[in-house]
Amino acid sequence: MRIESSVTSISWIPSEAVKGALKVPFQMGMAHYDEPLPEVIDPMILQSLRNNDRLRFANALRAYIEVEDGRIVDHGHLGEGLIGSTTLRLGGKEITFQAIPFETLRPDPEVSPTSVRFVQTAGGRTGAPAPRPVPHPPFIQISAPSAWTTLALTIHADGRSEFEVAGASPFPRHWIYDQEGKLAAKSGLIDFKDWSKHAFGARTPWGEEDSPAVVTAVETALERQLSTQIMGGKKPKRRTLKKDKLLTEQGAPGNEMYLLLDGILSVEVNGEQLAELGPGAVVGERAILEGGTRTSTLRALTTCTVAVATPEDIDVEALRELAAGHHREDG
Repeated sequence: MRIESSVTSISWIPSEAVKGALKVPFQMGMAHYDEPLPEVIDPMILQSLRNNDRLRFANALRAYIEVEDGRIVDHGHLGEGLIGSTTLRLGGKEITFQAIPFETLRPDPEVSPTSVRFVQTAGGRTGAPAPRPVPHPPFIQISAPSAWTTLALTIHADGRSEFEVAGASPFPRHWIYDQEGKLAAKSGLIDFKDWSKHAFGARTPWGEEDSPAVVTAVETALERQLSTQIMGGKKPKRRTLKKDKLLTEQGAPGNEMYLLLDGILSVEVNGEQLAELGPGAVVGERAILEGGTRTSTLRALTTCTVAVATPEDIDVEALRELAAGHHREDG
């Protein structure tokens, strides 16, 4: 019996994610940020995203095992890495730079009597130059930094499978899709500054090291709907919190709610941590609906960026539905 499974990462650049001098082409309209990705993909959608400049790169890890009488008798990789191109626009003209894919890395699978663990690293860099100072030799870097994900997929002889994000570049945003093509996880933190200064040469999986990935659960469909309302109207105010700083404090007054754009928040009630939230989470609605008092403490576990919304920005019935669906206190 042949058992196949898969996990796919798609990497894209959210709005306002680029910092420093390299932000200038985005501000001038020469380069572009990416629209959020779909919640469900298939091979045709993946190719369409690539052809329409909607993704930076993708890591599609697919694999199989052959099972006879409960024993694994064969196994193999079926996946690939995909990379897009970079189009710069200036004065009505376009210049397209072909991205530079790196060799897809596939170490030997880890085989046990009842499972096989496959690992695949895919990525590359844009063909467009990105001159910038870096803090180590050669001190000036012309080529763009490298971007990648390292995915792991374990397939069991009983038909089960599970995935891991074993590593990823600090930039851009990475979304992870399961074997059914459904959005299953997200990278929780992007760090453009660290990426631009260090992600090249030996400081990549094609050199001597990978970067650990901070992965969070996916927000609900209602939160995605509310995030569109928050970001789609007047430009919301943004706040940045350093690690360990509080966004809300239990018992304090509050009349704002928040969309977490980047980073990881801890939800704490009476000093006990109940949950960790990642990008896309909408928080703070309970205080708006229940008398203006915060019902939990929200603490930044990493540097966090939030968009600030007021009751006037959001449909109240949607807030009630969100509060009813949260199985936690959330400010």
